[in-house]
Amino acid sequence: MPYFEGSGGTSLFYTDWGRGKPVVFVAGAWLSSSSWECQMLPLSEASLRCIAFDKRGHGRSDWVGHGFDYDTLADDLAALLDHLDLREVTLVAHSMGGGEVIRYLSRHGHGRVSRVVLISVTAPLMIRTPDNPEGIDQSAFDALLAEQTADRPRWMAHNAQAFFATHLGNNVSAERVQWTVQRCLDCSAKAAVEVIRTGCCTDLREETSTLHMPVLIVHGDADASAPVDLCGRRLAKLLPDAVYKEYPRAGHGLFMTHAGQLNQDLLDFIETTTS
Repeated sequence: MPYFEGSGGTSLFYTDWGRGKPVVFVAGAWLSSSSWECQMLPLSEASLRCIAFDKRGHGRSDWVGHGFDYDTLADDLAALLDHLDLREVTLVAHSMGGGEVIRYLSRHGHGRVSRVVLISVTAPLMIRTPDNPEGIDQSAFDALLAEQTADRPRWMAHNAQAFFATHLGNNVSAERVQWTVQRCLDCSAKAAVEVIRTGCCTDLREETSTLHMPVLIVHGDADASAPVDLCGRRLAKLLPDAVYKEYPRAGHGLFMTHAGQLNQDLLDFIETTTS
């Protein structure tokens, strides 16, 4: 089984399919490398090398009880790129994975990375602060976290339909919904809490504005987990040179519900930004 050593000696699982220019997928909170199957299979068959890994505390990686801050998670990502000696990488991130990518670039530099794709990410800052009055109130965030922690399986199942925005007609099978819920439960209870705190409460506004490379931002206008006004559209303002695509009626799980459209956008972006 393919593993690499992350920060502090943590053993982290990864998958590596195909040959060609490397594309590294960084999953969001609770999800593991398997969540990218709708991208990794077709793109690896389109002459790209597709790599994904399980975050610490997730999937088949070590279920450690520490290191869920962005510095450590970025160091884990750096360890993967170093382990495989990857160059000219396309980093593709979903949800809080976007913060890992942004922190990786500010902490480790751009030497190995050629372009970035940010899908439904929680950056640049979701929590309310004096200079971020549009953010989520801390008390509302704490209440949500308490509800999730009290009965995690029930909470995940109850919120699955909102993840896919099925009420707007997005076609997803009951089996896919159940499968995704189980993937979300395949992380430790400790990781489930800590990564949400990191993803929602870390201020990445200044770091985001320093991404001087090709960036593609993809966001759904029905995203209940990372509201488009708070995340996608604000990212586009911070990165005026980025390509911004907003999918109508798409939710947080658009990489599954809109896989065909997203995969074509990924292929087009990689092709047009490759010298």
